[in-house]
Amino acid sequence: MNIAIINNKGGTGKTTTCVNLAAALANSGCHVLLVDLDSQASASLSLGVARSNLAPSAAQILFGSMDAEEAIRNTGVPRLDLLTGQMDLANTDLMLADVPGREQRLSRGLSGVKGKYDFILFDCPPSLTMLSINALMVSEYYIVPMSVEYLALEGLIGLMEGIDRMKRGMGLKAELLGIVFTCIKPRMIRKQITKKIAGLIRDHYGKLVFETEIPKDVRLEEAPAYGKCIFQHADNSRGAKAYVKLAREAVKRCGIKGKEAEKDVELVEDKG
Repeated sequence: MNIAIINNKGGTGKTTTCVNLAAALANSGCHVLLVDLDSQASASLSLGVARSNLAPSAAQILFGSMDAEEAIRNTGVPRLDLLTGQMDLANTDLMLADVPGREQRLSRGLSGVKGKYDFILFDCPPSLTMLSINALMVSEYYIVPMSVEYLALEGLIGLMEGIDRMKRGMGLKAELLGIVFTCIKPRMIRKQITKKIAGLIRDHYGKLVFETEIPKDVRLEEAPAYGKCIFQHADNSRGAKAYVKLAREAVKRCGIKGKEAEKDVELVEDKG
């Protein structure tokens, strides 16, 4: 199952969600590949890859100079593999400008690892560039992490409009798996404007908004500095428990309801 983690606004917890959701799925017994498509390589750095060691990366896969099998590397999380990001990705729109079928480059580049992973998660850049388009085109689903604030709401509207245009003009098949509220402060939800925005989104999207909300947690903020996911850094924290719950919701929404998968997710949740 391929899932793009996307939002065209920065500061929404997108990379934090991609890294820790991938780790939660891996901890549940799934084999997971995280593809870092951001030229800032934040997901890769968060998993302990040194900036000097980012190559080979997703850039080489997109530009056709390397097979995915050669570039994929292990992480410190069992069953979680990584295809790093790199500054070269900033040139993707230019490099692929005249390439036929450029929106399918990632799909073709990953064809050699198809079937090897239960989940492939894509950490998209904060814009609807060719990188995000490639991720959406190869995915069955996408998840939108968002903070509960006015500008984030405007960004969500713009993103959904852009994806609708892609469905009409490019034959995009990916469906919204869910919107997840992130960076929720303990008393934040009591603020009138916050309650109004959250209510508007839940009223409009209904069950497409995840029940799980990700709290603002200092442990989540610390973990990338140590090159670790939240489960390596503080597996009993509020953030860790929230991402376990989010993983469980995502598994069910994807229709992966096998007894072993549910059992594994339950065991991780109980441990947390």
